[in-house]
Amino acid sequence: QVQLVESGGGLVQAGGSLRLSCAASGSIRSINAMGWYRQAPGKQRELVAGITSGGRTNYADSVKGRFTISRDNAKNTVYLQMTSLKPEDTAVYYCNADLVQIGGYRSFQVWGQGTLVTVSS
Repeated sequence: QVQLVESGGGLVQAGGSLRLSCAASGSIRSINAMGWYRQAPGKQRELVAGITSGGRTNYADSVKGRFTISRDNAKNTVYLQMTSLKPEDTAVYYCNADLVQIGGYRSFQVWGQGTLVTVSS
């Protein structure tokens, strides 16, 4: 069994910063891409940032220059450093990983439970 556990969400004023963490645990053989998604009230879930096992990153246009995704492969952990936060960044942020379990060969997607980020104006 595999799970992703996020932490670091909370309430912050506009212009502030937060750092989200997501740790994968369980019988993991390897992790391919990891990423952060968010879902605001009444909106669809969207990709915020992604990172490959080799460290290649991609970002949504709305967060480029403000958010930075990174990962620690030794700890099976991905981070999202968020700066210059805006009220429109308010959402539940979900961690995602594409991974292979021990004893398995095909990768599959795992989601975290989500962490709420609220940015006040």
